[in-house]
Amino acid sequence: MKILVINAGSSSLKYRLFEMETEQVLAKGVADRIGIGNSFLKHTGKKEILIDKNLPNHEVAIKEVLEVLTDPEYGVIKDASEISAVGHRVVAGGEYFTESIIATDSVREKMRDIIELAPLHMPASLMGLDACRKVMQGIPHVLVFDTSFHSTMPDVAKLYGIDYDDYKELKIRRYGAHGISHQYISEESAKIIGRKNFNLIVCHLGNGASLSAVKNGKCVDTTMGFTPLEGLIMGTRSGDIDPSVVQYLINKKGWDISQAISYLNKSCGVKGISGVSSDFRDLTTAANEGNERAQLAIDMFSYRVKKYIGAYAAVMDGVDMIAFTAGIGENTPEVRERVLDNMSYLGITYDKELNYNCPRGETVKLSKDDSKVLVYIIPTNEELVIARETLRVSSK
Repeated sequence: MKILVINAGSSSLKYRLFEMETEQVLAKGVADRIGIGNSFLKHTGKKEILIDKNLPNHEVAIKEVLEVLTDPEYGVIKDASEISAVGHRVVAGGEYFTESIIATDSVREKMRDIIELAPLHMPASLMGLDACRKVMQGIPHVLVFDTSFHSTMPDVAKLYGIDYDDYKELKIRRYGAHGISHQYISEESAKIIGRKNFNLIVCHLGNGASLSAVKNGKCVDTTMGFTPLEGLIMGTRSGDIDPSVVQYLINKKGWDISQAISYLNKSCGVKGISGVSSDFRDLTTAANEGNERAQLAIDMFSYRVKKYIGAYAAVMDGVDMIAFTAGIGENTPEVRERVLDNMSYLGITYDKELNYNCPRGETVKLSKDDSKVLVYIIPTNEELVIARETLRVSSK
């Protein structure tokens, strides 16, 4: 059974084709600069190819994807009919969608009701979904939500300290994000540890970053909230901040609310602290050259991660395993070192030399044999989770 995974952005459409019997990736690529000129399609199948192509909208883009997948020279299937189902990544599910679901007309209308929860991402998801359903009719289209994994959070973790009636009426609560990645790491960690009943803290550290507390395979807390702005300091996002700072910024800078929120999303985080970059490769280089603000940014980011690990160990009554994943979590030993050092109260010991010399793209055990907590680097694979969910739901 072959499943096509789609991740649609406002001007891009990423795809990956899986053979589900082996979970092998047959082909992958991206249609980029859709609707903004100089568009192209980068494809890796039998061989890599870059095609300059006018892609005025997502419908034309998905048609071009199917063309390249079935091309005799560099395609991997003979006909589009070999694709049994399509899985779509969707950022926000709100309270409507707590698990993956087949896309229908009524489901699509409910998706429109939660656009406000992710106004930058949801319109793109709808465009991609509409295009794919129009071009690829007669097969299931499955929606896999980044918030679903966090839907098991209890009320004490997901609710804010606001009037309860406002929560009920306006659905203002913590939804989390990166749930597809957190789910994958949770499943892989269970394979490593050999059981499902254990306490896990997942550190998904990238330009967008979040932690989750996972007890017996279920998420009981996560750092992101109503939107992805809450939680850790990130690449350009401020993370946790006193809400009154927003009003103070508006008064002092003469901004409106949209400008203030845009500032907190796009101009803060390690980029704003360092004045250098949101990319940790640039930050570590600058810090090694003596840039004190770059070093401060790395330290502040790591401190916030460490603080949440302590909080999550408290709410779960201990932790059995900590897993680092995503771009920074997998590839920035300086951050892992600052997070893991001085964790004697948890009984953590780890191989510092291995931390700086571990192979990229592989699952690596960092903790020593005498450590009371397992520490691993586990590369994430969100597309595989979407493919698995699509197979599970469409098979019903």
